[in-house]
Amino acid sequence: MVAHRQQAGDLMVSSNFIRAIREAGYISVPTAVAELIDNALEANASEISVGITRSSSSGLPQIEVEDNGIGMSSSELSACLRFGGSSRFGGKGSFGRFGMGLPSASLSQTRNVEVTAWQNGSPALTVSLDADRIAAGHPAELTPRPGQAAGTASGCRVVWRDCDRIEYQRLAWLERALHRDLGRMYRRFITADLRLTINGVVVEATDPTHLTTVLDGSTALPAFEPLKYEIAAEPDGTAFVTVRFSMLPVSSWHALDNATKRHMGIVGKGGVSILRAGREIANGWYLMGSKRKENYDDWWRCEIEFDPLLDEQFGITINKQGIRPSRALREALEPELESIARILNNRVRQAFEDVKFRAAAEESCRIAETADADLPVLKGRGGPARPLRYEIRSAPLPIDTMFRTELTSQTLTLVLNVDHPAFSALYVPLQDLQELRSSEMRTALELLIISYARASLQVGSDSDDVLRAWSSTYGRMLQRS
Repeated sequence: MVAHRQQAGDLMVSSNFIRAIREAGYISVPTAVAELIDNALEANASEISVGITRSSSSGLPQIEVEDNGIGMSSSELSACLRFGGSSRFGGKGSFGRFGMGLPSASLSQTRNVEVTAWQNGSPALTVSLDADRIAAGHPAELTPRPGQAAGTASGCRVVWRDCDRIEYQRLAWLERALHRDLGRMYRRFITADLRLTINGVVVEATDPTHLTTVLDGSTALPAFEPLKYEIAAEPDGTAFVTVRFSMLPVSSWHALDNATKRHMGIVGKGGVSILRAGREIANGWYLMGSKRKENYDDWWRCEIEFDPLLDEQFGITINKQGIRPSRALREALEPELESIARILNNRVRQAFEDVKFRAAAEESCRIAETADADLPVLKGRGGPARPLRYEIRSAPLPIDTMFRTELTSQTLTLVLNVDHPAFSALYVPLQDLQELRSSEMRTALELLIISYARASLQVGSDSDDVLRAWSSTYGRMLQRS
């Protein structure tokens, strides 16, 4: 063993520091791999490949990340594994800032990391860092030596050998985790022009807002126009925070099986996605004030995007995992965001109530459809005379409106106003009746409303003729119940 003498002016004990830095706090393999992808993107890479292998069936995993970016010069390569050795130290233009990401992320997963870079057809150069040698007292040897280039004019390759911190017993599980997390973190870049692969399989963008997810013919919709906040940035000046909200289609997706909901990230994944320079750095429950997260909150999403100039306001950590918002930022954002969160929670609750309401009204609609073949054809309907389909929904409407009628194609939809006094006067008492009696009363009530709506469309006015037509239609429907 080579003895390591601590000099009086040394700031750290290298052998102890290298042990301590292995506990840098990366919460998962994907968050550590993300540091390498950040570096590749800053090097203008358009293609990044992640390779996961095992030297033997019982050997430790090896992870390799290769890109087609601009590569590194010899001096940049010799500095890349030094802590704080970034040429962009202190910068706030993109991902990196302190030059800690590559060495700390690497050593959090492995004891041995190797970096190879090549530029403009020049010979490739390699440097490596062996944690065990440094812990034993040997100095770090970071002088570049000849390496092996890939098939691109310029680029970089990082290899983590014998990853002893990876807990996945099967590499297929690790691949799935990387696809899921990296697809979400880098969704903006993948949607643009980045080709990111894992063992040759393209990583698909995963949008937690579901604005780009099409499932059963439905997708999430923006809940409000994007909000913009101008926030003070140090040392002086300002930068913007952009907040977007979306609401998932409860009526279309509520009936999906639980496995599909979990796989698509519909349940258990609600909350706030925080993007810094277009890359997700946190996903959880942030800046919602005193509003606590409930199950209903899975059905709406929030995306908060900010410029790296606001790193101090968001309390960004060195490894870019999570945020610690400043008091000033919370005071600027939380009051409005909490209010919106409560509004969306109520909207989701109402959407689920409407789902239950429509399901309970199916029997009334079925009876109305059976009777429709014997009723007069509605005025103004072109094409062959076919029985109408009926649908009853509930929703908040203007207070003076008991219900709204919509006739589209072959469907007559009635939207009952949950805020109208008649709704609680007619429906609430039904809950106190026995189940069979309640069902009979509800059917009679809904046929009454359906028949009135249809009769109004039939005669085209609110005269006495409407009342007579309504009575006749209602009686015929009751006969079929």
